[in-house]
Amino acid sequence: MNMANKIDLQSKAEEILRKAEEKGVTQNFFFITTFKRYQVQMTIMAELEKVIQGEGPLVTKEYVKGRKNLVANPAITEYNKTATAANGTVSTLINIVKALPDDNGEGKSKLEMLLMDIE
Repeated sequence: MNMANKIDLQSKAEEILRKAEEKGVTQNFFFITTFKRYQVQMTIMAELEKVIQGEGPLVTKEYVKGRKNLVANPAITEYNKTATAANGTVSTLINIVKALPDDNGEGKSKLEMLLMDIE
């Protein structure tokens, strides 16, 4: 079972956006574009995960002369690249939120803590 089944990603995204709106971050161009990029990356990863689950970790590659060879599923490499990019995107989101004033003027904001939970 994949992690997306355990955690409702859409409700988490909505919770983050609610906290962002409370903090006034939804007007911040960099937050919104970075958050949107993160959502796209998560969608890509979900689709790649389906491909990997459907085809398995190994696939057969056929060469020009008809020879077949067992190779690692290329979707795994793309999944890993997208996961690395998504991790960087979350770090950027956290940095954007850190640069803004806290909810109550002290400590970490609720939004920052919520973003750190998904990292």
